[in-house]
Amino acid sequence: MGFFNVYEDAKRAEAYSRLEFPGTYYLAYRDLPEIIFEHVKGRIAIDFGCGAGRSTRFLQKLGFSVVGVDISEDMIKKARELDSKGDYRLTKDDDFSQFQDYAHDLVLSVFTFDNIPTMENKVRIFRELGRLLKNEGRIISVVSSPEIYVHEWTSFSTEDFPENKRAKSGDVVRIVQTDIEDKRPVEDIIWTDEYYQETYKRAGLELVETYKPLAKENEPFKWINETRIAPWVIYVLRRQKKPLPHSKPRTA
Repeated sequence: MGFFNVYEDAKRAEAYSRLEFPGTYYLAYRDLPEIIFEHVKGRIAIDFGCGAGRSTRFLQKLGFSVVGVDISEDMIKKARELDSKGDYRLTKDDDFSQFQDYAHDLVLSVFTFDNIPTMENKVRIFRELGRLLKNEGRIISVVSSPEIYVHEWTSFSTEDFPENKRAKSGDVVRIVQTDIEDKRPVEDIIWTDEYYQETYKRAGLELVETYKPLAKENEPFKWINETRIAPWVIYVLRRQKKPLPHSKPRTA
């Protein structure tokens, strides 16, 4: 049986649309403004895998002119309902032909690559996203750490899925979101840091910085493992800089 993207589902879209930044999700977004303003110069962005538009609206509030794109018609429909003035577009896999190449300062991707199977698919999509960037543009990709699938969290539970502990990169893992009404398990594709770095290399991207945000005791949530284990990884990427051709020595 092939991998099914659980977010291509009307019921899931409805439940997911009500999320903002509660609990464990807060850590995925808390440091993003500082990271974005440190690494990104302009304000033209694409939110790849925008879902119901949470991350797109987040970028809007930071002053970006942003287009949200997603492969799920249900998610795009919900995003437009929540933000009628926003620009949300349905796309097909890695088809970004509706966008101008080398014209964007930022491509943001929040959790999208948790649901994209195989090295081949990830590499192809990252390569195409890289083509959208200006010379100094950045991809910022937020993904689930492998650790999220083997511990308990404020917003997630994995105790019913002990098989996750045996999972290797590329395997399907399961996790339950505890702060939405839809308690059906989410199926993700686990991918280690080593595999992500190889993915970026093959896609012609260069890793600029890696962040693993931890919770703080004084934050207004009842943390479980978040203060000592990072549930998310934030990668900042740019297109690989091609070396300049060696110049021939001048002859007298």
